[in-house]
Amino acid sequence: MKALTKLLFFIFILCLIVSCNKKKENKKDSDKKLPNIIYVLADDLGYGDIGAFNPDGKIKTPNLDQLANNGIKFTDAHTSSSVCTPTRYGILTGRYNWRSPIKSGVLTGVSKALIPNDRTTVPSLLKNKGYETGFIGKWHLGWDWALKQGDSVGGTGWNPNDYDNIDFSKPIKNGPKELGFTYSYGHSGSLDMAPYVYVENGMPTAMPNRVEVDTSKYGWFREGPTASDFIHDDVTPNFFRKSFKYIKQKVKEDKPFFLYLALPSPHTPILPTEEWKGKSGLNPYADFMMEMDGYIGKLQKFVEKAGISENTIIIFTSDNGCSPQADFKILAEKGHNPSYIYRGHKADIFEGGHRVPFIVKWPKIIKPNSVSDKTICTTDLLATVADITNTELKDNEGEDSFSMLPLFSFENANDYKREATIHHSINGSFSIRKGKWKMIFCPDSGGWSEPKPNSDLVKSLPKYQLFDLEKDPSEEQNLYENNPEIAEELEKLMIEIIRNGRSSKGENQTNDLPMNGGEWKQVKKFNEIALE
Repeated sequence: MKALTKLLFFIFILCLIVSCNKKKENKKDSDKKLPNIIYVLADDLGYGDIGAFNPDGKIKTPNLDQLANNGIKFTDAHTSSSVCTPTRYGILTGRYNWRSPIKSGVLTGVSKALIPNDRTTVPSLLKNKGYETGFIGKWHLGWDWALKQGDSVGGTGWNPNDYDNIDFSKPIKNGPKELGFTYSYGHSGSLDMAPYVYVENGMPTAMPNRVEVDTSKYGWFREGPTASDFIHDDVTPNFFRKSFKYIKQKVKEDKPFFLYLALPSPHTPILPTEEWKGKSGLNPYADFMMEMDGYIGKLQKFVEKAGISENTIIIFTSDNGCSPQADFKILAEKGHNPSYIYRGHKADIFEGGHRVPFIVKWPKIIKPNSVSDKTICTTDLLATVADITNTELKDNEGEDSFSMLPLFSFENANDYKREATIHHSINGSFSIRKGKWKMIFCPDSGGWSEPKPNSDLVKSLPKYQLFDLEKDPSEEQNLYENNPEIAEELEKLMIEIIRNGRSSKGENQTNDLPMNGGEWKQVKKFNEIALE
């Protein structure tokens, strides 16, 4: 009997040891598991529109504030451009937008694909590392619609006749799938750009059955063909519903996933649903902001309920500063400034055009309530995911991308390698930022605020602008004429970054010619400077 007892005790101890070792192995495997990544890109949301970034703000954003409190907020984050299409190019390619064929402005809803299929993108890199990759939302990087005849669409102009030549019964080409997305669902341009048609995995989901005409009191949009399943004020809610469904499906699979959720809000048309109208007590734009914030809260809860929160990276930012369509005057009367203390707004070379809120939550790595004042750029995503997946970028990949991973842990913050950051406005004007100094290579806003390009006021201004952002974050005092040595240093650095075709280390690369194959006018003056 004693022998049997000893044997059973021995077996029990052996099972206990095996069980403990298995748990250790499982934990080790879990630690090695690549994180899920959810990148949420708002559209035309200002730095000052989130409470966590603007203590004086009047728009209530409890869910975005909570996201910031549970992760790290970057107070000196910038988009590569102050308008939509160029920034989206930089996010997916890790390359400054002005190196691409689009040197100014944005694409339309019928423009051809901007990114060639052989260029490495965030989704193509992650797909090669075993990720499921999903795009849901506003694309605005061009794709090739099927045509009834010829090749009459695809320019950057607004030609309503283009819509008549699109065959919505056939699949598109050169869209999200060709750039690495294993699933895609969205529309071609902004929510105010026809055609208003959802495309899922390359195929339109419904045929246009009406021509949508703007009857909104809260914004405007371009008249154009609209599909039977496309309801303007339901687009944002619809994209979140699709995202929840996508996450639910991917959690069941034994693979990490990347979801690029590109929201159409709070861009025009400003269309809060009935549930949110009047909730802010400010104006429809603020209502729209609060609606989006509400859905961000639902997204966080959905991720937590799915049991993947600990090793899921959630990134939230905006594609540029707030648009004047938000009605700055009305908001100011009620004590709110979408640009916070910064000058300008969407389209401008000033800080209000490209400084944006940037939040990263990753419970496994990032400590709650973290704050970084390092200068980062939205082009940094590619190098960051490469770092996370232990991938070495080639010389022609992510030429302007720097891994943010060291900044997620303060012990490694000095390993972040960005020396300077280039900013770009809607008309193609440049500025360069290095440390506290920002040099603007035009006398005006480069965009829509005063002083506007080519206005009479500009004639009396110095040709360039230089600001000390530590002392003057609102860019009120132009120090260009008083600091010739600093100006010369930044000019040389700007010329070097353009000519090298990259700002990261590696072999020099070639910048693309403009879409029309003509001269790159915005850069001509830098060649002239170099010869002086």
